[in-house]
Amino acid sequence: MVTPADGTTLADPDEPMRRLRAEIERLRGEATRQKRLAHRRAEFWAKAHIALGFPAALLAGTAGAAGLATADARIPAALLALASAGFAAGAGFLRGDTRCRANKRARQAWAALEGRATVKLTHEHLTPEDLGDLLEYRQAALAAYDGEDQQPGPAPSLPG
Repeated sequence: MVTPADGTTLADPDEPMRRLRAEIERLRGEATRQKRLAHRRAEFWAKAHIALGFPAALLAGTAGAAGLATADARIPAALLALASAGFAAGAGFLRGDTRCRANKRARQAWAALEGRATVKLTHEHLTPEDLGDLLEYRQAALAAYDGEDQQPGPAPSLPG
């Protein structure tokens, strides 16, 4: 048994190293799952954006052409214009293009975390700083859904 400076008793001197390695492996697994999920979400939102935007544009053009063609076509043209407006409103409300970009940013951030964790696991000796570095990358990956590209590392200081 080993007693470190903090007074706890360890049955195995390699226990802290095993715990660090296990936590880094857990982070790598989380990054892998989240990367796949972000990829699927990006694909979904790209398809949703096209599925709503293309019919809106097509119906708007058809409604305009029908409305200008003859006086009898004005009612069908108005209905097409209403359908087009509905599709456009749905596309605007859901913001599929914005959600797609956010998930692509997140996918890249999760892939960076996964890659760094894999590299760190190849090292024989891990340190708490290694885990701290990976946790910063995890935080950046979580923030990637909300804003523009977040880079891991210290936050920029405010002038003052």
